[in-house]
Formats: sequence, structure tokens, C-alpha cells
Amino acid sequence: MRDSTVPPAAAEEQQAAGLPPHFGLIFAGLMVAMLLASLDQTIVGTALPTIVGELHGVKHMAWVTTAYILAATIAMPVYGRLGDLIGRKALFLSAITVFIAGSVVAGLAQDIETLIIGRGVQGLGGGGLMITSQAIVADLVPPRRRAKYMAPMGAVFGLSAVVGPLLGGWFTDSVGWRWSFWINLPLGFLALAVCAFALRLPRKSVKVPVDYLGIALMATAVTCTVLVADWGGTDYAWSDPLVVGLIAGGVLAWVLFLLSQRRAEEPIIPLRLFRSRIFNIATLLGMLVIGVGMFAVVGYLPTYLQMVYGKSATESGLLLIPMVVGIMGTAIPSGHLMSRNGRYKVYPIVGTAVVMVTALLMSTMDTETPLALVCLYVFLLGTGVGMMMQTLVLAVQNDFPVSDVGTATSANNFFREIGATLGAAAVGAVFTHRLTEQLADRLAGQAAGAAGDTDSLTPALVQALPEPVREAVVLSYQEALTPVFAYLAPLFAVGLVLAFLLPEKKLSNSNTEEGGPFPADAPEDGPAPEGTEIPGGAEGTEGREDTREKDLSPN
Repeated sequence: MRDSTVPPAAAEEQQAAGLPPHFGLIFAGLMVAMLLASLDQTIVGTALPTIVGELHGVKHMAWVTTAYILAATIAMPVYGRLGDLIGRKALFLSAITVFIAGSVVAGLAQDIETLIIGRGVQGLGGGGLMITSQAIVADLVPPRRRAKYMAPMGAVFGLSAVVGPLLGGWFTDSVGWRWSFWINLPLGFLALAVCAFALRLPRKSVKVPVDYLGIALMATAVTCTVLVADWGGTDYAWSDPLVVGLIAGGVLAWVLFLLSQRRAEEPIIPLRLFRSRIFNIATLLGMLVIGVGMFAVVGYLPTYLQMVYGKSATESGLLLIPMVVGIMGTAIPSGHLMSRNGRYKVYPIVGTAVVMVTALLMSTMDTETPLALVCLYVFLLGTGVGMMMQTLVLAVQNDFPVSDVGTATSANNFFREIGATLGAAAVGAVFTHRLTEQLADRLAGQAAGAAGDTDSLTPALVQALPEPVREAVVLSYQEALTPVFAYLAPLFAVGLVLAFLLPEKKLSNSNTEEGGPFPADAPEDGPAPEGTEIPGGAEGTEGREDTREKDLSPN
């Protein structure tokens, strides 16, 4: 039945395109939700010194960021699986509500403990927003057309990595750091109202056994992994009993989690996902190239720009904007091209190659490298990442039936988040180790006295040092970081091999064909061959519609 609120001409156009009524409004709401969730991973970074100073919580500084990332990572596969089993609209609206509630707690916090709790609640909602918004697009748009809608979502994710620190710094310097959280309220309520009004998805009236054991083991495994990545080699030595215990506990929890998924009636991450070559290769590729490549640069290049080029925190953030331009400049056009021809394999291949070459180019930077050339390298990195970010998610979604699309999407994002955490930690550990060695070698005798405590060096202090000492510090930072990019090149070379091995399954024109039992040479727009079994037990197009009416009700 046509929606009476949509003009007949618009309704016919939407029907011809295979899109639901109000899709433009729905997509805008989903984009806002994705922006909010991804932005809050980074927005407090530049505000942290002020926040912890006012709340007297310097010792717990890392937890303001870690609490959000940890909660979001744990929530991702839970939302993805439950969305497949019970429907996504209620979950999505619940995730927005939880995110808004966490923002209120964080914005009102009068001590560091309350702020950390608020950040954790935000993460529980934010993880659901990131996953469910992508899965809803998969519910509403066939894979072929989906490419041009998933691409902007990937661009928003990359945009938030740069805009978050800038926005957090601006709020802190102007209206106050609490607006880093208050800004979520009007945008969150807007997304909530839009999707509550316009979004229509199937609601499944089935009782689902919750895999509590799997959730508990996954939460333990992720917590140990994230804490090892955050604390190992920085707050604690790798040989410290606490870090060793976390490593052992993490390994044990991961093993027990995987074993539990074999026995669970409705596992959080079904092991059948790993039977798919597309899922395995796309997930590894995302972990290696996007998780390590983008986040290593975003995490440590601003420090390099501040220490070597003498830029302020805000300026160093602005100098990452070319990466956003690169991401948007390739993500959106590649999405449109994929929608036209249904092919995606070329983009991960070219994207990985560009990232690998860029890493090698960045490894040649020295103190004489023009800033414009550094911006060009950052732009090239963005163009490579832009061709991959949502392409890999789309390839995974296209390989599974609609009943598993949320689970597959969340698992892919889950492992990419783990890869980003471990990759950033590994790059940071190597950078810190090399920096300590470089400073010790270059600052000896009187130079060491002039530099003071090297653990307390700030960009302002470095610029105020006597010229020979300042030059020694600048060279130490340059020699500490730029070779790390060369170390990443072999990792990206492995990613390039994986990209060539990624199977290509032509993007389907219909959600009912997606990942289903249709033969590869079946007509893209025609009905299923006679006698073909349809998920749900019906045969042919008519039977599929009848099943939907009996088992599902719009919500």
C-alpha cells in the first residue's frame, strides 16, 4: 500500500528506485546518528587536559576515552545479532536514547568517576548507533544501490576522526568543555524524532534466548585486549604482572568465547560467519589497512606536526583536513560507480596500494619537508582509505542473507575496532621506544639540563629552548616517527595480497537475492527460478510476500 503522505509522483519514483517512503529523511537521521557515535570517540581528546584538571582526575585521564571505546566495542556485536533476531527499529531508538542519557550524565559530571560512567553509557549507545545505522541501510536498500549510500557513511566516520578533536578544542576554548556532550542532545533528539516517525522496519515477534555467557566472555576478552593495548609499554612495563595477567586473561577469555559460540543457541558472533572467504578477507583487510593505517596517522601525526613544525594543537588538527577531503573524494564517487556496475574488488586493491605507497612516502619526511608536501601525503592516505572503508562492509553484507546482515556488519566493525586499538597501541609503543632512545642519544650533558624533564616536554617548551637543544628535540621526534611508517609498509603489502584474494560477488539488485541460494547466473531483476527455496520456507516472489505478512508486522 502506498504511503498517503507521499505525493503520487514521488511515491512512484521511490518505488521504481526500490526505496521506501521518506527514505531521504530516514537516511539523514541515520547519518546524524553515525556522526554522533563516531564523533564521540575523538571529541574529548583535545579537551582532556582541561576536563581532568577541573574534575581533579589526572590519574584517570585515559579512562575518559577508554570507557567509551571499550563499551562501544562490546556493544557492537550484541546490537548486530539482536537486530537480526528481533528487528532493528526498537534497538536503534533505544541506542539513541542510551547515548543521549550518557551524554547528560557526562555533561553534568562533577567528578571524574561520574564522567567515566557517563562515557561508558555513551559507548553502549554509540556502538549500537554505528552498527544499527549501517544495518538499517542494508535492510532498506538493495546491495547494488546501497553502495552510494554506504560511501557517505564511511566518509562521515573519517570526517569525525579529524573534526572531533577540532570541535572539542573549540568548545573548550569558547563555551566550555561540557558542550562536547551537550551538543549531542539536540542532534540526538532530532535523529530520534526523524527515525521514530519515518522509519518502518519488520518487527519479529519471536522470543530469542540471549547468549549471556557469550556476552560476558566477549566483554572480558575485549576489556583485557583494550587494557593491554592502552597500558602495555606505557603506564606499565610489558613484564609487569598486571599486563602479563591481562594478556593471559585475554587469551583465555577469547578461547572460551569462541568455544561458547559453538554451543550457544543464538550466538553473538556465529562461527558460520568465518566460513565465508569474503568475510574473513574483508575483515582482515579492514583491520590491517584501515584500523592500523588511518588511526596510526590520526593518532600520532598531530604530535609530529606540533613538535617538528611548531604548530598549535588546533593547527595540527586542521592540517589533517586533507585526509577528510581525500576520503570523501574517493568514497562517494566509488559508491556511485559500484551502484552502476555492481563491482567492488578493484577499490580495495587500488586503495591498499595507495595507502602502502603513501606510508613509504611518509617515511621519507624530515625536518626540511615542506608542510604542503606533508598535507599531500595526508590527502593520498585519505584517498586510499576512502576507497575501502565502506566497500569492505558492503562486500561482507552482500555475501550474507538479510537475516544475518546485521550480525555480519557488526562482526566486521567489531574486529576492525579491535585492530584499530591494537594497531594504534603498537605504533605508539614503537614510537615511544624510539623517541626515548633518540632523546637519550641527542640530549647529553648540558643539553639534557637545558631540556629538563623529557617526559614533560610540550610544543611551547620546545619552541622556547635554545636553538641547538631545540634542534636536537625536533630531530628526535622526526627520527622516532617517520621510520615507523616504513615499518607499516610490509603490513600493507600483506593487505594488498589479501585485496587481490578477495572474492568478488556481484552486488545484487534485490535484498531478497542477497546472499541467498540463487545461482550466480540468475537474472538480476527476475523472479527466483521455479522451485527455488526462499529463506522462510516460501517459493517464488508471491510466497515470499505472504511469509512477510504472516511473520512480520511493521513497526
